[in-house]
Amino acid sequence: MARHGVGKHLKIAGDLSFLNSTPFANLLESCARSKSARDTRRIHGRIVKTQFASEVFIQNRLIDVYGKCGCLEDARKLFDKMAKRNTFTWNSLISTLTKSGFLDEAAKMFESMPEPDQCSFNAMVAGFAQRDRFEEALDYVVSMHGEGFVLNEYTFGSALSACAGLRGMKMGIQIQGLISKSLYSENVYIGSALIDMYSKCGIVDSARRVFEGMRERNIVSWNSLITCYEQNGPVSEALGIFERMMDYGVEPDEVTLASVVSACASLLAIKEGLEIHARVVKCEKFREDVVLGNALVDMYAKSGQVKKARQVFDSMPIKNVVSETSMVSGYAKAASVKAARLMFTTMIERNVVSWNALIAGYTQSGENEEALGLFRLLKREAIFPTHYTFGNILNACANLADLHLGRQVHVHVLKHGFRFQIGEEPDIFVGNSLVDMYMKCGSTEDGSQVFQNMLEKDNVSWNAMIVGYAQNGFGTEALGLFQRMLVSGEKPDRVTMIGVLCACSHAGLIDEGRHYFYSMTEVHGLAPLKDHYTCMVDLLGRAGCLDEAKNLIETMPMQPDAVVWASLLSACKVHRNITLGKYVADKLLEIDPSNSGPYVLLSNMYAELGKWGDVVRVRKLMRQRGVIKQPGCSWIEIQGHVHTFMVKDRRHSQKKEIYSVLRELTKQMKRVGYIPDAGNDEDEEEQSETELSYQMEMQVDSAVG
Repeated sequence: MARHGVGKHLKIAGDLSFLNSTPFANLLESCARSKSARDTRRIHGRIVKTQFASEVFIQNRLIDVYGKCGCLEDARKLFDKMAKRNTFTWNSLISTLTKSGFLDEAAKMFESMPEPDQCSFNAMVAGFAQRDRFEEALDYVVSMHGEGFVLNEYTFGSALSACAGLRGMKMGIQIQGLISKSLYSENVYIGSALIDMYSKCGIVDSARRVFEGMRERNIVSWNSLITCYEQNGPVSEALGIFERMMDYGVEPDEVTLASVVSACASLLAIKEGLEIHARVVKCEKFREDVVLGNALVDMYAKSGQVKKARQVFDSMPIKNVVSETSMVSGYAKAASVKAARLMFTTMIERNVVSWNALIAGYTQSGENEEALGLFRLLKREAIFPTHYTFGNILNACANLADLHLGRQVHVHVLKHGFRFQIGEEPDIFVGNSLVDMYMKCGSTEDGSQVFQNMLEKDNVSWNAMIVGYAQNGFGTEALGLFQRMLVSGEKPDRVTMIGVLCACSHAGLIDEGRHYFYSMTEVHGLAPLKDHYTCMVDLLGRAGCLDEAKNLIETMPMQPDAVVWASLLSACKVHRNITLGKYVADKLLEIDPSNSGPYVLLSNMYAELGKWGDVVRVRKLMRQRGVIKQPGCSWIEIQGHVHTFMVKDRRHSQKKEIYSVLRELTKQMKRVGYIPDAGNDEDEEEQSETELSYQMEMQVDSAVG
């Protein structure tokens, strides 16, 4: 229709002599609206044959329309042929260049421009800001202001966008100062841009102040503040602002709903999410929005409702890599890694986020070998791994206690240039993962070296080292590092204190342990949790302070669980306190009567004291209650192959050689005075059948397990 109309006017133009070029300008305006390069060239051909061919006004319009139709070369040729140019001529071509992404050419043209005006500067500021060249955009703002040009709403809007992109708070505050002195201090669009800028800089209070100070608000203002809270927290405030928006009668759009659904996903607020979903279902425009659909899939996936997520996914008319990645992540988090892998393999397009989601799923499900295999595929397909990729892969190596693989991953990290510093993508996350991996693999020297080389450290860095030292038996080193942490100004958290208490336990520092336990509340303002009480019980139990440990458990502000009682029961076994052991075992069986641990420990205690009748009674009680002791398992890696052994295992191909060595070791141990834990001083011939079989079982447990 538009082209037909333009053609009709062209026919008339061929038959009549226009008094001015206005009809041609109107035709070019139609071409600009339809973005028709063909019709623009046809009109240009007509103009060339008229007296208006050299008119600056109509030539400027042609350059402008060629630019809007994407015909940069045509615009440039016309510019070069013009005998006379004015400021609008330059501005038209500069605007065309910036919008087409030819920023360096636009900059050269701007420098050669005889008299740039406000529009010239605005074109440069907007063009550079839109192409993420934020620093240069702000340089033009500074130059514009320095040369005395008035900054208008277009300048301010682009400048705030550049500040948001740079997270440049200092410049953003200066721009706000200029806005407050201008005619645009109450402009609703500038207010919304200020909220967005403060949001992206993470300054939530300033964003809220701007919002509250606005006399007029539009949907963009509300969306900017909701998104601010959704991305920076507290996320619950995003829902509060949304409710307030609804109370004011402002109708939400798809951007509003997508942000609110994302907030629901972070909060696992499924009830509120269902309400938003109901609103989406009622509106066709919302149902077809891919961003909102992706947010709903992500919300249900994060809430563990994978079936609901799949229903939304299947109902989406348009899907993209984000939709499919959300489903991969949802399946992975629900421990359905097979379904996640199937979705992953059918994806038309895969990005690094998709790979990361599946790798994380395998790691979290304990399928660490699969995670490592997927990492190899990722490298083979030339996908550039991120910090999150390496974090998960190092976690897999730590779970496998595979130091060799961990070192290989470390080499990959170094090849990618990660230097373990805080930034937009924090290298420190990878540094912490490396420390954790080395410590869990028992290589404290390597872990310490990574820690020392980290340019910046956070709470997690210190905790990984302190806990790692404690777990590897370096109690003194852990406590020394804790003192360094305090001197550095880093505040300890509950994880730190678990590491400190474990270190005291392994080093036998009972007085220091008591001091650190009570300093949690008195010095650091941290209320002890169950884990801290368990550490203290372990510390006291190792030192033989069994009554103190029992009293500590019974004065806990929370209900003692099986773990803390089991820690005391183990101490009772070590110190052969059968009376307290019986009491603790009864407590454990009240909590979890199906757990074999208390039965086995109590049975072992009786056996050590030679009370074989009680041993038989405990074992009989286990059988009556259907309690089964899971056999112990050991493994060893030789030349990359892992050999696994169960108690009384006879399946290994080299079982004869293994048991031959075991018998020889047992003889040597006895010669140097080793006495099996389950035995007593009687000769084997004098023991009952029950005693003998039990002792043999415990000998194998001690030697093999």
